[in-house]
Amino acid sequence: MERLTCDQPVPDALRGGVVALGNFDGFHRGHQAVVGAAVARGRAEKRPVLVASFDPHPVRYFHPDTPPFRLTTLDQRAALFAEAGADAMLVFNFNATLAAVSAETFVTDWLVGRAGAVHVVTGEDFTFGKGRGGNVALLAQIGAALGLSSEAVPAVTDEQGPISSSRIRDALIAGDCDTATRLLTRPYRIAGIVQHGDKLGRTIGFPTANIALGNYLRPLYGIYAVRARLADGRVIDGAANIGIRPTFDPPKELLEVFLFDFAESLYDQPIEVEIVSFIRPEAKFDSLEALTQQMQADCAEARARLEHAFP
Repeated sequence: MERLTCDQPVPDALRGGVVALGNFDGFHRGHQAVVGAAVARGRAEKRPVLVASFDPHPVRYFHPDTPPFRLTTLDQRAALFAEAGADAMLVFNFNATLAAVSAETFVTDWLVGRAGAVHVVTGEDFTFGKGRGGNVALLAQIGAALGLSSEAVPAVTDEQGPISSSRIRDALIAGDCDTATRLLTRPYRIAGIVQHGDKLGRTIGFPTANIALGNYLRPLYGIYAVRARLADGRVIDGAANIGIRPTFDPPKELLEVFLFDFAESLYDQPIEVEIVSFIRPEAKFDSLEALTQQMQADCAEARARLEHAFP
């Protein structure tokens, strides 16, 4: 799948397409409905399908001190969009230029002019343009004069109301992996490059693959049952600590993954870790012996949970 940026017009082969437009952070069930509608329209009309996403998230641009909250990276979103059937990902770089673009100019110059869209699919609550001055009604009104049709997909709901990225974040912050997985249709995943650390885990028989959390939302600090997807496609069960390692000094925020029955080096390699089930909060131990005993119990619990977890 091609990845395009908004600073250049979309290539001719992808113009005249159907564009799914939104932030799509997490790509949860609601987002999947929007992209699914775009893919269905594109296939029916034999048109290319592009998924347009904003990076950085507008919240990060307007409020740079906001704590990390992203559920997916651009690379993860690209993979998810491809799995959903999109032909290309179009990244709108959310900067001072885009923040100052009026709703009308965004439709005329960016969607029609740069993206070459003939049909746009959004969620029904989507807003755009300077000061969030545009909505789905205005999109339809402006587009009508340009030959641009549009479609607003209703929110996907469950017994708790509309499915949203905010609900998923709240669930992860509470350690409720089951709810997050249900709303996402897959476990929350943190991807990164395995970095060299202080190798303290090796001294107690639990060598770990360490990943910086970057801009990802921080789930509840603690111990989790996880699955790691390696660069070669293998999926390995394990247990992980997300937090600051209070037993060790100095504290260091990391995702530390211990892979079961695995003894290969993963340094400098990319891995993606599925956060499957929360086991317990992070804790400080008085001795390495106490920590080791607890880790043995945690690993046994993680193995048991992964036997019956989301495939």
